[in-house]
Amino acid sequence: MTLTLITRRTRTLSEIFTWWTSSLQFIFMAIFGLWVINKAGGLVYQRSFADGLAQLTSNEYLVLAGTLHGIHAITSRLSPIPGQSSGAQVIEGETFKISVLLTLTGTKFILLTSPAEPASSIDVLLQKIYTTYAEKVMQNPFHTPEMPIRSEAFDDWIHIITLSLRS
Repeated sequence: MTLTLITRRTRTLSEIFTWWTSSLQFIFMAIFGLWVINKAGGLVYQRSFADGLAQLTSNEYLVLAGTLHGIHAITSRLSPIPGQSSGAQVIEGETFKISVLLTLTGTKFILLTSPAEPASSIDVLLQKIYTTYAEKVMQNPFHTPEMPIRSEAFDDWIHIITLSLRS
């Protein structure tokens, strides 16, 4: 199996694995899941990576995504200086950490990890996922923005990224 990168040069999975992990500070991370939420609060992509966690129904994921979108909207208004807050970036519990990357278009990338994961590594990973989204989803002429992501190329890249980082 081969994939084409930004350079449009065909590379092997081994080369891709090396390329993705080379710029990360920590190679192994406890990643539980990835969500992509559109600007209206709809869940357009969801992937779980931890087999031992409770499995939710698709409706439960939609409700959680909408709730998180609402929390983010409320927290973006909570700032002593008007217009200066970008909303919640990290929500942390005893057993999980939710990290949010808000793009300029309003799309949110949500990464669910262990609370022990350093913020710098999560930020780098979210940027790599966003770059992959821009290249594999948004440049696809058959994808409609704000609609569910159905891209095998995006799925493959997310699998490679997370497989290389999970302990």
